[in-house]
Amino acid sequence: MIPGWEGNTCIKWLRRLKLGTAPFMTREETSRYTDLMPDGTARQFTFAMEAKSVITSPSGGQRIEPGFVEIRGLAWSGRGSVKAVEVRTDGGQTWQPAQLQEPVLPHCHTRFRFGWRWNGEATVIQSRCIDDTGYVQPTRAALVAARGVHSLYHYNAIQSWKVAADGKVTNVQV
Repeated sequence: MIPGWEGNTCIKWLRRLKLGTAPFMTREETSRYTDLMPDGTARQFTFAMEAKSVITSPSGGQRIEPGFVEIRGLAWSGRGSVKAVEVRTDGGQTWQPAQLQEPVLPHCHTRFRFGWRWNGEATVIQSRCIDDTGYVQPTRAALVAARGVHSLYHYNAIQSWKVAADGKVTNVQV
């Protein structure tokens, strides 16, 4: 394990070890860790996972009933520790602080929860992570504006869940 790096960067079976002083420019280095930017330049070697959070409950395929709902999820950052998670339940109007579950450690998943009283009206729920470097998980529009549409491998935009009036939860892009 390498703290702050994706698990798929770690070799599981080792036949030989070759050390170098520069990138080897292998297929994985160039296709997975290089992002084509909107201006045509390439952002190379994006190994660190930036701050991200996702609501795991309620989430796609689930159904909720009006009344108290505990929103739960996971947040993480490859740059350090999760400092805060904020949740929106009003279709994108206001952010409210979620409760982080201990322990909150660098480069680790952090569980969060938020108590919500759902009134039965259709809405969109979202979460965003803020890490100890001050980085704030971006909206999809902000991420596309900064990196274009070809930066999918390290996509960390805010995940949105639509809650329909019947309580059905589905994925939606906002």
